[in-house]
Amino acid sequence: MTSEREIDSAAGEDIVTEPLEDVIDPEGFTPRLLALLSNALVWRESTELRRRFGLGTNDWRVISAVALRPGISATEISDFIGVNKAVVSKSVSTLVARRLIVLLDGPRGSRPMCLTKAGARMHDLMLPVSMRGQEIILEGMPESEVRKLNKLLTGMLEKLREAQLLDAALEDGETSPAHEPEPSHAAR
Repeated sequence: MTSEREIDSAAGEDIVTEPLEDVIDPEGFTPRLLALLSNALVWRESTELRRRFGLGTNDWRVISAVALRPGISATEISDFIGVNKAVVSKSVSTLVARRLIVLLDGPRGSRPMCLTKAGARMHDLMLPVSMRGQEIILEGMPESEVRKLNKLLTGMLEKLREAQLLDAALEDGETSPAHEPEPSHAAR
Protein backbone atom coordinates (compact mmCIF):
# COMPACT_ATOMS: atom_id res chain seq x y z
CA MET A 1 0.00 0.00 0.00
CA THR A 2 1.23 3.51 -0.78
CA SER A 3 2.19 5.66 2.20
CA GLU A 4 0.95 9.24 2.71
CA ARG A 5 4.52 10.49 2.30
CA GLU A 6 4.75 8.84 -1.15
CA ILE A 7 1.40 10.36 -2.14
CA ASP A 8 2.43 13.82 -0.85
CA SER A 9 5.75 13.68 -2.70
CA ALA A 10 3.89 12.83 -5.90
CA ALA A 11 1.17 15.47 -5.33
CA GLY A 12 2.59 17.66 -8.05
CA GLU A 13 2.07 14.86 -10.58
CA ASP A 14 -1.14 14.10 -12.39
CA ILE A 15 -2.22 11.16 -10.22
CA VAL A 16 -5.47 9.77 -8.82
CA THR A 17 -5.25 8.98 -5.10
CA GLU A 18 -8.90 8.09 -4.39
CA PRO A 19 -10.85 5.04 -5.57
CA LEU A 20 -12.90 5.65 -8.70
CA GLU A 21 -16.69 5.64 -8.42
CA ASP A 22 -17.49 3.36 -11.37
CA VAL A 23 -15.52 0.18 -10.64
CA ILE A 24 -16.11 -3.57 -10.69
CA ASP A 25 -17.63 -5.08 -7.56
CA PRO A 26 -15.04 -7.78 -6.86
CA GLU A 27 -17.54 -9.99 -5.01
CA GLY A 28 -20.16 -9.77 -7.76
CA PHE A 29 -17.98 -9.98 -10.88
CA THR A 30 -18.42 -13.53 -12.16
CA PRO A 31 -15.26 -13.68 -14.35
CA ARG A 32 -13.16 -12.74 -11.30
CA LEU A 33 -14.83 -15.37 -9.13
CA LEU A 34 -14.40 -18.04 -11.81
CA ALA A 35 -10.74 -17.07 -12.23
CA LEU A 36 -10.13 -17.21 -8.47
CA LEU A 37 -11.77 -20.63 -8.27
CA SER A 38 -9.80 -21.91 -11.26
CA ASN A 39 -6.53 -20.51 -9.91
CA ALA A 40 -7.12 -22.10 -6.49
CA LEU A 41 -7.93 -25.47 -8.07
CA VAL A 42 -4.89 -25.35 -10.35
CA TRP A 43 -2.58 -24.30 -7.50
CA ARG A 44 -3.85 -27.11 -5.23
CA GLU A 45 -3.58 -29.68 -7.99
CA SER A 46 -0.20 -28.53 -9.26
CA THR A 47 1.31 -28.48 -5.79
CA GLU A 48 0.16 -32.03 -5.11
CA LEU A 49 1.17 -33.35 -8.54
CA ARG A 50 4.64 -31.82 -8.24
CA ARG A 51 5.09 -33.14 -4.71
CA ARG A 52 3.99 -36.67 -5.55
CA PHE A 53 5.06 -37.15 -9.17
CA GLY A 54 7.41 -34.34 -10.17
CA LEU A 55 4.91 -33.22 -12.83
CA GLY A 56 2.62 -30.19 -12.97
CA THR A 57 -0.94 -29.47 -13.99
CA ASN A 58 -0.05 -28.84 -17.64
CA ASP A 59 1.72 -32.20 -17.79
CA TRP A 60 -1.35 -33.83 -16.26
CA ARG A 61 -3.62 -32.14 -18.80
CA VAL A 62 -1.54 -33.51 -21.68
CA ILE A 63 -1.51 -37.02 -20.17
CA SER A 64 -5.26 -36.81 -19.61
CA ALA A 65 -5.92 -35.63 -23.18
CA VAL A 66 -3.78 -38.42 -24.64
CA ALA A 67 -5.53 -40.96 -22.38
CA LEU A 68 -8.88 -39.75 -23.66
CA ARG A 69 -7.84 -39.44 -27.31
CA PRO A 70 -4.90 -41.69 -28.24
CA GLY A 71 -3.24 -40.40 -31.40
CA ILE A 72 -4.03 -36.75 -30.62
CA SER A 73 -1.56 -34.13 -31.88
CA ALA A 74 -0.03 -31.25 -29.91
CA THR A 75 -2.17 -28.76 -31.85
CA GLU A 76 -5.32 -30.72 -31.00
CA ILE A 77 -4.28 -30.89 -27.33
CA SER A 78 -3.70 -27.14 -27.33
CA ASP A 79 -7.23 -26.56 -28.63
CA PHE A 80 -8.75 -29.21 -26.35
CA ILE A 81 -7.24 -27.94 -23.08
CA GLY A 82 -7.23 -24.27 -24.01
CA VAL A 83 -3.55 -23.44 -23.59
CA ASN A 84 -1.02 -22.18 -26.10
CA LYS A 85 1.11 -24.54 -28.13
CA ALA A 86 4.33 -23.55 -26.35
CA VAL A 87 2.93 -24.80 -23.03
CA VAL A 88 1.86 -28.08 -24.63
CA SER A 89 5.24 -28.44 -26.36
CA LYS A 90 7.09 -28.03 -23.07
CA SER A 91 4.92 -30.65 -21.39
CA VAL A 92 5.26 -33.03 -24.34
CA SER A 93 9.06 -32.74 -24.13
CA THR A 94 8.96 -33.48 -20.40
CA LEU A 95 6.62 -36.45 -20.86
CA VAL A 96 8.64 -37.90 -23.76
CA ALA A 97 11.84 -37.57 -21.70
CA ARG A 98 10.15 -39.41 -18.83
CA ARG A 99 8.92 -42.05 -21.31
CA LEU A 100 5.28 -41.45 -20.38
CA ILE A 101 4.20 -40.67 -23.95
CA VAL A 102 5.59 -41.45 -27.38
CA LEU A 103 5.40 -39.41 -30.56
CA LEU A 104 4.52 -41.35 -33.68
CA ASP A 105 4.96 -40.41 -37.34
CA GLY A 106 1.64 -39.32 -38.78
CA PRO A 107 0.32 -38.08 -42.10
CA ARG A 108 1.71 -34.82 -43.52
CA GLY A 109 4.35 -34.55 -40.79
CA SER A 110 1.93 -34.69 -37.87
CA ARG A 111 3.10 -36.27 -34.62
CA PRO A 112 0.26 -38.25 -33.01
CA MET A 113 0.85 -39.15 -29.38
CA CYS A 114 0.10 -42.23 -27.32
CA LEU A 115 0.70 -43.10 -23.70
CA THR A 116 3.26 -45.73 -22.86
CA LYS A 117 2.33 -48.36 -20.29
CA ALA A 118 4.20 -46.24 -17.74
CA GLY A 119 2.18 -43.24 -18.93
CA ALA A 120 -1.07 -45.15 -18.44
CA ARG A 121 0.01 -46.07 -14.89
CA MET A 122 0.96 -42.43 -14.24
CA HIS A 123 -2.49 -41.35 -15.50
CA ASP A 124 -4.14 -43.72 -13.06
CA LEU A 125 -2.01 -42.38 -10.18
CA MET A 126 -2.62 -38.72 -11.06
CA LEU A 127 -6.36 -39.00 -11.72
CA PRO A 128 -7.44 -39.04 -8.04
CA VAL A 129 -5.56 -35.77 -7.40
CA SER A 130 -7.58 -34.05 -10.10
CA MET A 131 -10.84 -35.71 -9.06
CA ARG A 132 -10.27 -34.52 -5.48
CA GLY A 133 -10.50 -30.91 -6.68
CA GLN A 134 -13.90 -31.64 -8.17
CA GLU A 135 -15.01 -33.34 -4.96
CA ILE A 136 -13.97 -30.29 -2.93
CA ILE A 137 -15.92 -27.76 -4.98
CA LEU A 138 -19.01 -29.94 -5.47
CA GLU A 139 -19.21 -31.31 -1.92
CA GLY A 140 -22.80 -31.40 -0.71
CA MET A 141 -24.24 -30.40 -4.08
CA PRO A 142 -26.99 -32.68 -5.35
CA GLU A 143 -26.30 -34.43 -8.67
CA SER A 144 -29.11 -32.48 -10.35
CA GLU A 145 -27.41 -29.21 -9.35
CA VAL A 146 -24.05 -30.47 -10.60
CA ARG A 147 -25.63 -31.21 -13.99
CA LYS A 148 -27.18 -27.70 -14.05
CA LEU A 149 -23.87 -26.11 -13.09
CA ASN A 150 -21.98 -28.03 -15.77
CA LYS A 151 -24.63 -27.08 -18.35
CA LEU A 152 -24.31 -23.40 -17.35
CA LEU A 153 -20.51 -23.51 -17.51
CA THR A 154 -20.60 -25.26 -20.89
CA GLY A 155 -23.01 -22.61 -22.16
CA MET A 156 -20.71 -19.86 -20.89
CA LEU A 157 -17.77 -21.42 -22.72
CA GLU A 158 -19.79 -21.66 -25.93
CA LYS A 159 -20.82 -18.00 -25.68
CA LEU A 160 -17.24 -16.96 -25.05
CA ARG A 161 -16.01 -18.97 -28.07
CA GLU A 162 -18.72 -17.38 -30.24
CA ALA A 163 -17.70 -13.92 -29.00
CA GLN A 164 -14.04 -14.70 -29.75
CA LEU A 165 -14.94 -15.79 -33.29
CA LEU A 166 -17.01 -12.64 -33.77
CA ASP A 167 -14.21 -10.45 -32.39
CA ALA A 168 -11.69 -12.15 -34.70
CA ALA A 169 -13.98 -11.66 -37.70
CA LEU A 170 -14.40 -7.97 -36.86
CA GLU A 171 -10.64 -7.57 -36.43
CA ASP A 172 -10.17 -9.11 -39.89
CA GLY A 173 -12.28 -6.32 -41.33
CA GLU A 174 -15.66 -7.98 -41.58
CA THR A 175 -18.24 -5.37 -40.68
CA SER A 176 -21.26 -7.66 -40.69
CA PRO A 177 -20.58 -11.24 -39.66
CA ALA A 178 -22.46 -13.94 -41.56
CA HIS A 179 -23.84 -15.37 -38.34
CA GLU A 180 -24.75 -13.47 -35.22
CA PRO A 181 -24.59 -15.66 -32.11
CA GLU A 182 -28.04 -16.42 -30.75
CA PRO A 183 -28.70 -16.07 -27.04
CA SER A 184 -28.38 -19.34 -25.18
CA HIS A 185 -31.32 -20.87 -23.36
CA ALA A 186 -29.69 -19.93 -20.04
CA ALA A 187 -29.72 -16.25 -21.03
CA ARG A 188 -33.43 -16.19 -21.81
